[in-house]
Amino acid sequence: MSRKQLARSGGDLSRLGTDDAGATILHLDMDSFFVSVELLSRPHLVGRPVIVGGRSGRGVVVSASYEAREFGVHAAMPMSRAMNLCPIAEVIPPSHGLYSSYSRQVFDLVSEVTPDVRQVSVDEAFVDVSGAVRRLGSPVEITTRLRAQIHERTGLSASVGIAVSRVVAKLASTRAKPNGQLLVPVAATQEFLDPMPIEALPGVGEKTQEGFSRYGIRLIGDLAAVDEDWVARVFGAHGHQLWRAAHGQDSSGFDQQAKEHSISAENTFGEDIWDVDVLEHELLRLADKVAYRVRAEGKVATSLGLKYRLGDFTTLSRSVTLSAPTDLAREMYEALRPALRKLREQRAQGVRLLGVRAAGLSDFAVTGRQATLDEPEHSGREAEVALDEVRRRFGSEAISQASLLRRRPDA
Repeated sequence: MSRKQLARSGGDLSRLGTDDAGATILHLDMDSFFVSVELLSRPHLVGRPVIVGGRSGRGVVVSASYEAREFGVHAAMPMSRAMNLCPIAEVIPPSHGLYSSYSRQVFDLVSEVTPDVRQVSVDEAFVDVSGAVRRLGSPVEITTRLRAQIHERTGLSASVGIAVSRVVAKLASTRAKPNGQLLVPVAATQEFLDPMPIEALPGVGEKTQEGFSRYGIRLIGDLAAVDEDWVARVFGAHGHQLWRAAHGQDSSGFDQQAKEHSISAENTFGEDIWDVDVLEHELLRLADKVAYRVRAEGKVATSLGLKYRLGDFTTLSRSVTLSAPTDLAREMYEALRPALRKLREQRAQGVRLLGVRAAGLSDFAVTGRQATLDEPEHSGREAEVALDEVRRRFGSEAISQASLLRRRPDA
C-alpha cells in the first residue's frame, strides 16, 4: 500500500490523543534502510530517485528511495520494469556487509534500552519497553530519545509505532514514515484500525483479500465486526489470527517461547550418501516439509539450522540467520545450501543423516514476510500455499513440487 493510500485510509491521526500509558510495544523500522545506508557515502544523491539492486540477469529492486517510490517503484520489482517506470533513477548495487554493520549499530542502541527485543529483519524489530518505563520515562519519551540516538550515531532515520500490541505498532510505524513516530493510545486502538483496508494487515495477501472480499470484508473494521467463530470456521486458523489482529490483539505474548519453539524434519538414509546432488535434493525435500509445517502454524522463521551426521556418527550443525523472515521452502533451501556444500567439501565422508530446523518463529499475521533480494515480482508463495490446500484435503503425500519428483535416496 502506498503512503497516499494509507493517508486516505485513516483520516486525521491527531484525534487519537497523547495518552501513552500501556502502549509499551514499539515497532522500529529503519527508513528505506538499504538506500539510506548507500546515501551516507553519496550525499549528492539525497532527494533524488535512487534504487538499490542488480541490473543484469534477474536483477530486482532491493530498496527504493521515497522519491523513486513516487514513480511506482517498490522492492522485489524486476529492475527492467523499475527503470521503465523511473528511467531517471540512480541504480546502486547492494553492499551486503555494509548493511549488517549499520544494523548492528542500530540494535546495539536498542539493546541499551531493554533486552526485550524481537528483531525480525536486518532493519526492523519489535521492542517491549514495559520494563524500561520506570528507568527511562514514558514510551513516547523513550522512542523520541532512541530515534535521536540512532540518527546521531549512524546518520540514519527510523520510524516507530507505539501501541499496545505488535500488530498495531507495526501498522503505526508504517503510518509514521518517513522519519516519524506515531502513538496509538490503548483506548483508541479500534478507532485507529477500523478505517484501514483489510490488506493493511500483515499476512493478508491477494488470495486472502479476495476471500474476505467475497463476504464484503474490505476494511479492518469489517473483519472486527463479524463473529469470531464464523471467521475461524470459514477461514481457518489463519483467518482467526487475522480476526484477532483486527482487534489489535497478537496471537501470542511478547515472550521467549516463540523464539525457543522450532520446527524440524530429518531423514536417516538407508545407506551413506556421497553424492552432493542427492544431498541437495534431500535438503530441498526437508525444507519443503518444514516450510509446510511453518505455514500451517501461521509462522515465519528468522533463523534456520542444518543437521549433518556422518557415517561414523559424527554430528555437525550449522545455523543461518535470515535477513528477512520466511515460510517458503525455496528460500530455506537456498539459505542452507551453501552450508551443506561447505560441509561436504570439508568432510569427504558419506552422510548418514540430514536435518533442517526452522527457529526464531514469529506470527505471520504480525511480522508478515519480506521479499528476498532475487525474488521475482510474482513470487512462488502462491504456489506453495496452493500445495498446502491440496495436502490438507488429500494428505501430505498427495502432491509435491516438481523438483522433488525424483526418487528419494532411501526409497
